[in-house]
Amino acid sequence: MLLDDITLIVEISLSALIYRILLMRLLELIPPSADQSRGQAFSLISYDLITSVPSKQPTIQIMDSYTAPESTPRQSASSRVKDYFIGATPLQKRLESARKLTSFVPTPSRRKIPQCSQLQEDAELQKVAFLLHKQWSLYSLTPLYKFSYTNLKEYSKLLSAFIAAEKQKGLAVEVGEDFNIKVIFSALLGMKGTQRDPEAFLVQILSKSQLPSENGEGKVLWTGWFCCIFGDSLLETVSEDFTCLPLFLANGAETNTAIIGTWFQKTFDCYFSPLAISAFNLSWMAAMWTACKMDRYMATTEFLWSVPCSPQSLDISYAIHPEDAKALWDSVHKTPGEVTQEEVDLFMDCLYSHFYRHFKIHLSATRLVRVSTSVASAHTDGKIKILCHKYLVGVLAYLTELAIFQIE
Repeated sequence: MLLDDITLIVEISLSALIYRILLMRLLELIPPSADQSRGQAFSLISYDLITSVPSKQPTIQIMDSYTAPESTPRQSASSRVKDYFIGATPLQKRLESARKLTSFVPTPSRRKIPQCSQLQEDAELQKVAFLLHKQWSLYSLTPLYKFSYTNLKEYSKLLSAFIAAEKQKGLAVEVGEDFNIKVIFSALLGMKGTQRDPEAFLVQILSKSQLPSENGEGKVLWTGWFCCIFGDSLLETVSEDFTCLPLFLANGAETNTAIIGTWFQKTFDCYFSPLAISAFNLSWMAAMWTACKMDRYMATTEFLWSVPCSPQSLDISYAIHPEDAKALWDSVHKTPGEVTQEEVDLFMDCLYSHFYRHFKIHLSATRLVRVSTSVASAHTDGKIKILCHKYLVGVLAYLTELAIFQIE
């Protein structure tokens, strides 16, 4: 019998694990030269730990994955996007096991827990709110040559004419002519990590057909923004003729993204490339975002693993109450204000072991493809949704780091 994609949704209380998590300190007593690896030893300890304490019986619900579109990886980009944003690698080639995958470039062994940037207080609250709760596609971007913030209005006119020409299949148009769309370039004040970071800016395409008056605002058809948060490693390597905004986020039709990308590439001699998020980096995001202090929790902490199987794949969704996830993190966290690689591995190993205790499934043999918390939600195919304005700059700082790694 043929089956559609199935999403296994599991809601498990972690209270039993949290009460006895201090036993994991036994890992520190295992010498590096021991025959058995630390990961294997941890699995044995965690299994005994969980079986010795009563826990709630997990509940399982099976449903067709098509009823949950966010759990399904996005379809391949259009041919135009592939032409203009060369460098996207098939998902299967970019990802391996969440436990075994390593980055193509060296990554720090510790990072600071995201904090609310003081510079963000200068940002326009209305624009910041506009950026939240939207799904953005991520791209890395090489430095822009001869870009000037004083020419934003001129760029708006030039890009409007270019889009109109593309829509009219190459027919000549005059700059300044009245089109049925309007392009707006605007600065995102305060959207930076340090004073040295270039100012972020926003690009919007609006429809003019529904304008009630000459000064009215039309429907937003497409939005993209460029930013650099704590980008010192890239800023130190380029001359003054270049503006470094390595992270580009887009929301809207991929055809518009391709057209706008083409204009930027021709105008500023830059290069776009889709920014995927590896399972390794998703694990870091899960740990750092769980470590963030929230005034109140808005969303369930959820992990999505993809199980490769034939003829169709199986998705496993692991949902945890956010307070339980935070308590688990507090139990393994040692370094104030920082997150270390060891803590990330231990945090994920706790989840793997608890899941194996109930279902005898090794999540370490699957592929982590999505992480959702009260701070943000990220997918391995390069999609992000930021939910908390307090940690907006912190989330962008990590994405900027990934974009710079890809450029280098």
